[in-house]
Amino acid sequence: MIMDGNGRWAKKRFLPRVAGHKQGVETLREMVKACDELGVEFLTLFAFSSENWRRPQEEVSFLMGLFLTVLEREVNKLDKKGIRLKLIGRRDRFAPEIVRMIEAAEARTAANTGLTLTIAADYGGRWDVLQATQALLRARPDFATGTVDEDALTPYLAMSYAPEPDLFVRTGGEARISNFLLWQLAYTELYFTDVFWPDFDRAQLQIAIDSYRQRERRFGRTSEQLKESAC
Repeated sequence: MIMDGNGRWAKKRFLPRVAGHKQGVETLREMVKACDELGVEFLTLFAFSSENWRRPQEEVSFLMGLFLTVLEREVNKLDKKGIRLKLIGRRDRFAPEIVRMIEAAEARTAANTGLTLTIAADYGGRWDVLQATQALLRARPDFATGTVDEDALTPYLAMSYAPEPDLFVRTGGEARISNFLLWQLAYTELYFTDVFWPDFDRAQLQIAIDSYRQRERRFGRTSEQLKESAC
């Protein structure tokens, strides 16, 4: 999910943008709870992109503080529910305190077997492919003069621990992927809604899921081939 529309939600109500981000955290909690109860195995949320550093400094500072607060308050709850927390993206631009809390949260929930909640922070899809390529070449220098195939690169991607997403949801009325999981979304069903993230509730989630269930996932095959394989 791309959690888009916090600022516009606030502006519509004549509130500062930060009020939208605070309300967005409440929606995040609700989505984690809903997906856990629905039996979703992997939920990945785009919280802060590599490009978001370009936003006004005061907003970036607020988001970093909010990120820290959420880590402090939510990890214990996630652990009690058996939810595993993972964070993907660069970490070298975060304050050391945030990095320490990320590492501690991941370690604490690593053995949990319920929903895997992934937060993408300072993440970009192009960065992901580049860092995976660099990691592969460090591990296998022989590939520099040979052929690199998908199977060789996949283990080095940021989300190598998870299957490719079935459903992509973006709120806020924008109909683009915005450099999110570019490799992983190759065959994912895309769902866009005008609803701002703070207003995205369980009913909206169900609409997205129902939309997904109506899709025919062919993966390059024809409808007739799918019918034959199902027989």
